[in-house]
Amino acid sequence: MFGTRHAVVVTHSRLRESGTVVEEAVEQLTQAGFEVSIIDNIEAPDFGKQSPVVPERTEIVVVLGGDGTILRAAELVHCTSVPILGVNLGHVGFLAEFESFQMSEAIRRVAEHDYSIDERMIAHVDVWLPGTNEPIGDWALNDITLERADRGKMVELSIRVDDVEMSSFGCDGVIVSTPTGSTAYAFSAGGPIMWPNVKALQLVPLAAHALFARPLIIGSGSTFAIDILEDSTSDGWICCDGRRQRALPRGTRVEVRESKSTLRLARLSGVPFTNRLVTKFDLPVVGWREQARKTGEVHRGHVSPEDKEANE
Repeated sequence: MFGTRHAVVVTHSRLRESGTVVEEAVEQLTQAGFEVSIIDNIEAPDFGKQSPVVPERTEIVVVLGGDGTILRAAELVHCTSVPILGVNLGHVGFLAEFESFQMSEAIRRVAEHDYSIDERMIAHVDVWLPGTNEPIGDWALNDITLERADRGKMVELSIRVDDVEMSSFGCDGVIVSTPTGSTAYAFSAGGPIMWPNVKALQLVPLAAHALFARPLIIGSGSTFAIDILEDSTSDGWICCDGRRQRALPRGTRVEVRESKSTLRLARLSGVPFTNRLVTKFDLPVVGWREQARKTGEVHRGHVSPEDKEANE
């Protein structure tokens, strides 16, 4: 590659003020031959408005923080081909590729172009306000939530898939999630985990008053349509990735489908998603029955042949 290589470091101001990790990352990127820009305060744009994007010459965006910081960085690369590399300085960090103690290795690999690209599905949302002829469009990497505007009441919704009505109910709201977002808000609300390579969208009702109000999963060629009924006791509220939001009056229709755009995540390890799932959630891969059996054997003085051989 000829000319100066440009990298953008995305973090948050609290992290810059509380330690030296950001300075260290910038110094290492500079030593690796990058011109570095730092962005540490990304204000959420208005719903339906395009946020500023990184310069066209940007080679990579390095995110220092948790998954929330990666969601903010996603706005900076939306509709571009610039990849994101996440270094987890937060809590769970599902989207991040490296932990903070691995930062030097991450930057070395980036400098050597030693990484692959994982393209993540993005959801596109169209909001049709009552009496309008044009929708307001937005998008989400994780999820789109449609909730009640009045905390003390329910919002009455009608759910359609490919223009066929599936159900209608009063509820606190619904979550429409991508596979990437299935381990976040949707998972907390009882939705299933979808592997990132699955091309699908899921809808998870929140405290729905209905007999049939289970999560729904549709293929990438299908569309969810959610109507806020005219006789709803509450207006609605929509939010994309916990960032871009607006009020929705009764009579609004929300349509969610797969976006033509994708988000490019830089992957360096090749670790399967299943490993990440087990590690991040600290899954008990040994069941309680097996644990109980082993505990009982120890209490009864039973020693396995392997343990006996080791002791000898």
